[in-house]
Amino acid sequence: MRYLVTGGAGFIGSHLSEALLRADHEVVILDDFSTGRHQNIHHLEENPKLKVIYASVLEQDVTRDCVREADRVFHLASAVGVQLIIDEPVKTIETIVEGTATLLAAAARYRKPVLLTSTSEVYGKSKTMPLAEDADTVIGAPKFRRWSYAASKALDEFLALAHWHHSRLPVVIVRLFNTVGPRQTGRYGMVIPRLVRQALAGEPLGVYGDGTQSRCFCHVHDAVGALIRLMDEPAARGEVINVGNGREVSINELAELIRSLAASPSEIRHISYQEAYGSGFEDMPRRVPDLTKIHNLIGYRPRRTLEETLRDVIEHEKVARG
Repeated sequence: MRYLVTGGAGFIGSHLSEALLRADHEVVILDDFSTGRHQNIHHLEENPKLKVIYASVLEQDVTRDCVREADRVFHLASAVGVQLIIDEPVKTIETIVEGTATLLAAAARYRKPVLLTSTSEVYGKSKTMPLAEDADTVIGAPKFRRWSYAASKALDEFLALAHWHHSRLPVVIVRLFNTVGPRQTGRYGMVIPRLVRQALAGEPLGVYGDGTQSRCFCHVHDAVGALIRLMDEPAARGEVINVGNGREVSINELAELIRSLAASPSEIRHISYQEAYGSGFEDMPRRVPDLTKIHNLIGYRPRRTLEETLRDVIEHEKVARG
């Protein structure tokens, strides 16, 4: 197969590209390196089956040509991280909505299967746990910039499903829950790489809010394996599917676990959301995926524990620090 991976130089995209190349497929990465990094894919560039195109998915001619030459398309190009979403709201909306519209139009034209990565942010402020794919979403007020990301990704889903209903364009929509692992950067507010780097440097571990908010963290290798299998599953087409890990942990507990695994003397310091993100920031107390649907479709169960995931991140950061 010849796969197009938009956003392939990003954290998840680079691991996905690596897995596809390992399976002896051809891979074309389309990335403008605005949030993707060359370091993520430099070890892959000697592979003759990899082609890297430095361009934005917003460039219609380039995107159309890449889609036409591919057998299948993984669409991961997107704005990433709470900090970037807060700092660059216009870029967030344009990249997500216009980029996906451009890609889906090309896929419809050439009849190419597409897997679109969405996000658990689409569930918004829903309090019904675990979060199931057919549950109602509760998006906050437009004046809070965080919700521009959730609303934009929800619009992507609506558009992809519209193509499915209109012409049976083979699309799969995946809602990713807090995917973590080696190569993830804390630059845009991702909590685990940020806390790991602080722990290794002996700096205070900054926990936002009171730290009682909880999340479920999934190792990137588990997530990538699920993406590849869902692309190959006919029953997944036209569906929205959660991908994640069901183990719930508070951010306070997460910080304590990182401090322990890193053997760090760092203290834990709580930082207000106002200090971290400015006024008007809203956070969710819990976010837990219902994984029943993906288990029934492909027998998915996450293999890696939170402790294994954190050890992988810690070891990666130690190597990066030299």
